[in-house]
Amino acid sequence: MTSKLTGSRSPAVIAPLLLVLYGLLRLVDGLDGDHGPGLAWNLGHTLFFIGFALFGVVTIRLRQLVPAATVRTRLVSNTAAAVSLFGVACFLWVILGDLFADLDNAAPLPEPLEMIGPLAFQLGWLTLLIMLVAAKPRLLPAWSPLLVLAGFVMFAANLDLMPIGALLLMAGLAPVARAPRPASPTTPRTAG
Repeated sequence: MTSKLTGSRSPAVIAPLLLVLYGLLRLVDGLDGDHGPGLAWNLGHTLFFIGFALFGVVTIRLRQLVPAATVRTRLVSNTAAAVSLFGVACFLWVILGDLFADLDNAAPLPEPLEMIGPLAFQLGWLTLLIMLVAAKPRLLPAWSPLLVLAGFVMFAANLDLMPIGALLLMAGLAPVARAPRPASPTTPRTAG
């Protein structure tokens, strides 16, 4: 049975697409020389929030695809997924703070986590993607983590490059969107 969350309906495609839209709305919002509350800001950040929530789903999908051949593989892939999900949670908290100033004033994300969160997300994802490239048989092409890394570099270089970086993420994640769901273990039936 194939998953309904593959191909163009996959979170691996939808989440980067939402980041493209966020990036475009961010550019529109900044046309007056200021980024701040308003229709483009609020809509863009809402799409950004949904996109990052879907990146949490993608993180779990990446973890599911890593073959659990050894204890070490399971440990590394579980740790990478947990680190990445921690990063996703940090992103979501910051985005909520951008959308709701009262929340940001009442419970801001500690400054070190504003730097650690994005790094955790990126390192967790890159670890999982590299594990999928290194798997026997190879489950992703070698260019997949390279495109995702290039997208991350675009984000770090300049937030105005968000649409281009998000398109790179989408291209890098395209093989994940097409990957079949791992077979679930089944209990053999006994006659009788």
